[in-house]
Amino acid sequence: MKTWSQVAEVQPLASKIITNSINRDRLSHAYLFQGERGTGKDEIALLLAKSIFCPNRSGVEPCQDCHACRRIDSGNHPDVHWIEPDTQSIRKEQIEHLQKEFTYSGLESDRKFYVIKGAETLTVNAANRILKFLEEPATQTTAVMLTENSQAVISTIRSRCQIIDLKPLHPKAFQNQLIEHGINRSTAVLLSALTNNLDEAIAWSEDDWFAQARKRMVQLIEMIRVNPNDVFLFLHQEWMPHFKERAQQEQGLDLLMLAFKDILYCHIDKEEDLIIFSKGDEKLENLVMFFSQEKLLDILNKLLDAKRKLKQNVNPTLVMEQLTVQIQG
Repeated sequence: MKTWSQVAEVQPLASKIITNSINRDRLSHAYLFQGERGTGKDEIALLLAKSIFCPNRSGVEPCQDCHACRRIDSGNHPDVHWIEPDTQSIRKEQIEHLQKEFTYSGLESDRKFYVIKGAETLTVNAANRILKFLEEPATQTTAVMLTENSQAVISTIRSRCQIIDLKPLHPKAFQNQLIEHGINRSTAVLLSALTNNLDEAIAWSEDDWFAQARKRMVQLIEMIRVNPNDVFLFLHQEWMPHFKERAQQEQGLDLLMLAFKDILYCHIDKEEDLIIFSKGDEKLENLVMFFSQEKLLDILNKLLDAKRKLKQNVNPTLVMEQLTVQIQG
């Protein structure tokens, strides 16, 4: 989403609130954008920064091509600061560094803009320090907090922000968008279950890594059913070398989650909701015979637990070994 017109197509209420404020020159000193992954939080924050700093703005729309817009896009604008979790949380030291930056006057304008991604991960000390900015805002400062879970953001921060709710994109509409970009329907259905971000989905559809990830996921489930004694060898020789990065490991678990949901849907006659498998697929029918409904519900809970462990920095190989033992048990 590069323009407010594009934002309005997918997040009409958020677009209306923010653009009205821009038009009236009455931007809030602090916003909290809350919404699921892929709902456009980062893009809207980036667009808001451009709308503030672009000298060639037309109405609410930044030009996208001036020096300021290009520097914001590249992350090099000296008066626009982004703070992201350092591993699992945003630490006090990161906020102290931000405070130090704010002691200097704006380098290219009289404004400052900062974004805190994953605001729910602020440590207690970091949250207390950021409160000073929110309680005593500089008149030319705009803060944007981004979160997938606003209830995990401390109430004193929430109460000092204008909260903007970003709604999940409708899966069917998103699938149609993907199909319009040349992606086949079955892949579009799968991608829409994993992300609401169009650029991300298109990139995955063109990436051989993603195709191989899907293939390995099906192989792992089949091996659990047919060759359980070879599962650990498969994990070490095929799964872990492919799913190297943390984001990849989480995506592997997401793919497993969708596949086991498919098996459960087949049990309860909801074949119209299948994502990984196709109706009448022989592999799916064999897996339905192998896994009971009770076992599938337990596996889905174990997958959620495995995702939590990855976020807690538990060794990913250990997480997968424990998970496969639990699935086989």
